[in-house]
Amino acid sequence: MEQTNTTPDSFDTRKRYVRIREEHANGMVEFEFAVGEPHLYVEMVMPRAEFEQFCKDQGVTPTVGGLEDAEQGTQEHEWDWNLRAARDRHFRHEP
Repeated sequence: MEQTNTTPDSFDTRKRYVRIREEHANGMVEFEFAVGEPHLYVEMVMPRAEFEQFCKDQGVTPTVGGLEDAEQGTQEHEWDWNLRAARDRHFRHEP
C-alpha cells in the first residue's frame, strides 16, 4: 500500500471521497466517506435518496469498491481493517 504524507499543508479538507461498498435490496446504501485523506474514513449507511443528497451536499461523485489492501506482513496491514470486514469475518456464523 502506498503511504501518503499527510501534513497540515497537504491535508486538504476540500477533497471529499465517497466509495459505495454495497447497495442493499431494501434501498440502503453502505458506503465509506472521507475528507482530505482517502484512507481515513467513516463507514455509513443511508437510504438511497438521502445518500444522493449527501453526495450532492458534499460535492462528490461516488466510486464503487474499497481501497487496495495493504501488503501482508507490513505494519499497515495490521491496521488495514474496517467494521464491515470484522463483521463479515468474525461475527457471522452463517453457513
